[in-house]
Amino acid sequence: MPGAPRRPGTTPERIGARGGAVARTAPERIGPQRGAVARTAHGSGPGGGIKVGVLALQGAVAAHARALSESGATPVDVRTPDDLASVDALVIPGGESTTISMLLESSGLREPLAERLGAGMPAFGTCAGMIVLASDVLDGRPDQRSLAAIDLVVRRNAFGRQRDSFEADLAVDGFDDRPFHAVFIRAPVVERAGAGVEVLATVAGRPVLARSGPVLVSAFHPELTPDRRLHQYFLEEVV
Repeated sequence: MPGAPRRPGTTPERIGARGGAVARTAPERIGPQRGAVARTAHGSGPGGGIKVGVLALQGAVAAHARALSESGATPVDVRTPDDLASVDALVIPGGESTTISMLLESSGLREPLAERLGAGMPAFGTCAGMIVLASDVLDGRPDQRSLAAIDLVVRRNAFGRQRDSFEADLAVDGFDDRPFHAVFIRAPVVERAGAGVEVLATVAGRPVLARSGPVLVSAFHPELTPDRRLHQYFLEEVV
């Protein structure tokens, strides 16, 4: 789908290939608003020091690690099966989904990761991470293997190429009334969500944030903004 999504009365500005202005689209509200995310769970902070791995094969690994640390978790770079065995949950960053898929194979991580996910390990996939965790990729390469950890059919680069990247304010189900500012870079989109998938936010009526049990996915990059609510939500409500 070419370009950033538009709604009546809005004119988003592009980030463009060199960065630039922010797209200020009106928040879309979905579902009942349950108020601010509660500070519960593990210890004194949202993360309580639990060990959360960040798949360190490609993408904004340091930015996710910083967001997790600021949310109270202990981030761990995951590059090997031994690294994976040491963590309680995993974040799969953005990047290029076919490359991540190949690196999972060459690193020996794919099978142990599939086993951990099948056993219920919590996971949070952002952008390409959402594609890797999805059950089906419509425009993936023939040799691209997804992990099928969440019942989603996704399409890569659905909002356009790098120059079509944009930012938008989202209303996230379960958060307070403040919009979540989301950064979309060559973002995928959900074409179909299974019956057991909870859609938490949309853009132009299309899901961009979803959860099913212990798996949370976003089409955007929450690690690239100072707002830590989504990482806190993962630690409090999903892990």
